[in-house]
Amino acid sequence: MEVPVINNLNDNGDRQRPKGKDVFKDQQKESESSMESPNLEFEYGDTDTLTAELSLYSYTEEPEFALNRDYFEEDFKSHWIELSVEEQKAYVMQLLDALEVTDRDKRLKVARAILYLAQVFDECDTEMDVLHWSRYNVFLLYDMGIFTALLELLSMEIQACSSAMRKPAISLADSTELVLLTIMYLIVETIRVQTEDDRPEWVAARETFKNELSLLYNGEPFALLLFTMVTKFCSMNAPHFPMKKVLLLLWKTILFTLGGFEELQEMKVRGREHLSLPPLPEDSIKVVRAMRAASPPASAMELIEQQQQQKRGRRSRRPLVKQDSLDTYNERDPFKNDDVRDEEEDPEDTDGGIEGEVDPLDRDVIIQPPPPPPPLRPPSERVNFPKGLPWAPKVEKDIEHFLETSRNKFIGFTLGDTETLVGLPRPIHESVKTLKQHKYVSIAEVQIKREEELQQCPLTLGEEEVEETPAEILYLGMLPNLSQYVIALLKLLLAAAPTSKAKTDSINILADVLPEEMITVLQSMKLGIDVNRHKEIIVKAISALLLLLLKHFKLNHIYQLQFEIVSQHLVFANCIPLILKFFNQNIMSYISAKNICVLDFPHCVVHEMPELTAESLEAGDSNQFCWRNLFSCINLLRILNKLTKWKHSRTMMLVVFKSAPILKRALKVKQAMMQLYVLKLLKIQTKYLGRQWRKSNMKTMSAIYQKVRHRLNDDWAYGNIDARPWDFQAEECALRESIEKFNSRRYDKNKNGDFTPVDNCLQSVLGQRVELPEDFHYSYEMWLEREVFSQSIQWEGLLQNP
Repeated sequence: MEVPVINNLNDNGDRQRPKGKDVFKDQQKESESSMESPNLEFEYGDTDTLTAELSLYSYTEEPEFALNRDYFEEDFKSHWIELSVEEQKAYVMQLLDALEVTDRDKRLKVARAILYLAQVFDECDTEMDVLHWSRYNVFLLYDMGIFTALLELLSMEIQACSSAMRKPAISLADSTELVLLTIMYLIVETIRVQTEDDRPEWVAARETFKNELSLLYNGEPFALLLFTMVTKFCSMNAPHFPMKKVLLLLWKTILFTLGGFEELQEMKVRGREHLSLPPLPEDSIKVVRAMRAASPPASAMELIEQQQQQKRGRRSRRPLVKQDSLDTYNERDPFKNDDVRDEEEDPEDTDGGIEGEVDPLDRDVIIQPPPPPPPLRPPSERVNFPKGLPWAPKVEKDIEHFLETSRNKFIGFTLGDTETLVGLPRPIHESVKTLKQHKYVSIAEVQIKREEELQQCPLTLGEEEVEETPAEILYLGMLPNLSQYVIALLKLLLAAAPTSKAKTDSINILADVLPEEMITVLQSMKLGIDVNRHKEIIVKAISALLLLLLKHFKLNHIYQLQFEIVSQHLVFANCIPLILKFFNQNIMSYISAKNICVLDFPHCVVHEMPELTAESLEAGDSNQFCWRNLFSCINLLRILNKLTKWKHSRTMMLVVFKSAPILKRALKVKQAMMQLYVLKLLKIQTKYLGRQWRKSNMKTMSAIYQKVRHRLNDDWAYGNIDARPWDFQAEECALRESIEKFNSRRYDKNKNGDFTPVDNCLQSVLGQRVELPEDFHYSYEMWLEREVFSQSIQWEGLLQNP
């Protein structure tokens, strides 16, 4: 089963646009936006700030804050912050007992009272007070066993959804019973985040809770229960599930139990130490943070204006030209020529390439002063490099290839090793010495060798010792329904994509944001912003979740194993065209989406609400960019890189779907990390795009040289391959075969059944100890009567010939 992708691309990979004057208007807007795009001071990390991550509520849920407080104050008349710890625990025990009543309405009131305790805002004057008391109450609720009780109620709700509602229109009122998810999300997110003033018992509670989430639901990870909710929703068996909160809770659960990017880096370092491998040359996140963003590519309108001005002012005086902004490390670009007319005069190339502050073709235009440089980071966070490329060189399989070529050239035969240099000239010796100094052995290579040995010698090497890591436990639970989970996540990503068009058979992801009744014009404007924000949060959660799963499964077991299994499921479910479809939009407007900050929690419950007008809604906030949208874009680009890296068949999919112009438009976002992953995707498909494309995009090629790591024998910049997608299908088939062998060897209960010796001794077989159920000795007499004494056995049949 594949995720349907709405194809609104033309033959050139661009979105369909109107003709005539509208084209020039659109190009003029793009030109102005690209010229004015500033450097984005974006700090990439696991999550946004705690305040932003706790704002999971839609604007439609604003009246529920007062409702939660009213239900809390029905039975509680005192001031919560003035009670002693014993009195607070006693009241929480009363709420815990009230959760076990059979009346759904009463349970809902108690759940809302617990939710108010997790929010506690009525007795606080500032947002910091709200966060402080919310954190205190969350640890108190967890210590009293609230999370386990909520888990049991959530399991009941999931089982009860078999008779799901078949209403034609589902709104926020249909998912009110699942307020449990909001409480559970607040507990997981608050406990997950560490602060400097955490008490010792809170630190111990965090580690305990982290271990419990891995085996909390019937001995299985809690994340599997949430994955089940996702699949039920996408199969239309539970259309009232609030998917945004389910996905946020699922993402934070995976992040908490498996670890974020810093934990991944630490695990990678420990893994290399365990295998006696040299340490990593650098931390990629720190390297990217030290990079500067390049200037955005020129649009078609800018190129046309430059050509016209060049023709008008060919004989005019030409002032000095500022150096290209891509010279990040103060080096002269070796690929930059004084005469670049052959590179940039192609009017059909709509994106031109990465540009400097001033193009050499536009020398007669008045040079505007450059914008002020962004503030420098503290010295402790900056990574200082010498002049040159930002990445340390890596040599993997280049030594074997280099020696094979050299031996064929100077000797006429090959030896198949990397040590013997007899008969080769002295410069070859020096080259091999230099290559070995930069040789990089990945954890994957060690695991590849180990996996091949286990496949070839299953009896000699015995069973593999599998460490019960959280990632291993999660993968083992996800494996039977892995394809369903992947397809469900991609369906939700498609429904939340800004470029998706509503269809009658598509899933409704707006169930927990739409109000019951129609509203005024002002409220409809607020609802429109809320719907867009709702979709953006879903994209953020899914992109971060998929990236975490890929990275953890890759570190847990790399070669054709857990990472490759998830990757292949994503590719078969049309993940690559789906991500390209996501970027086939005005990415600058998506990055700079506006929010209504005064409606975000906890601001909306602490401060007095100003009067909202149409003008204030249109103006939005004053932030330079939307953190979650830029975070989502980078995550999706990283996922696309992981799917296509070293896979020729998947790289050809990028070429077939005309991804080059789509990715080049994404370079308009002046953020170093996002540009790096876009350039990586352009690099791997450059040799398939032909010489003319490279000639027309030399500025982009120069940016790739300066920002992306390179290999010695990589012919990405000059190779010309006229291949077809089906030329590489054998790779996917071989990969699939290796995946099936791995799953059969490692997870099949009847593994090595063909090699198990048969016991032919009657006494030995009868003497084997058989494990019986615990209650068998209570009913074994009934079993004997039913299965033995009451059965008529025809012993004469044994004497007859068969």
